Amino acid sequence: MPRFTLDLRLTPDEFLPYYRGEVQTVRARSVEGLVVEFPARLLQRFLTPEGICGRFVLTCDDAFRHARLERVGPPGAGGAGSAGSDRV
Repeated sequence: MPRFTLDLRLTPDEFLPYYRGEVQTVRARSVEGLVVEFPARLLQRFLTPEGICGRFVLTCDDAFRHARLERVGPPGAGGAGSAGSDRV
């Protein structure tokens, strides 16, 4: 099953269009250097008053469907994977 590691940092204001449903897909660069897209609804449970910040693992089936997102810790060094400017 494909797995992608993402360091995500979004302020509450940056996440608002996703939360409202105005933007439904998140596009982010994985720490492996690949650009991945996934449903924004997967991030809603990780939203805090400070926004969304952390290292996440996106797992999907071999057809790249049925995505699961899991927070695995604080974001790594280097800032790779910010989703703020890559939204669709």
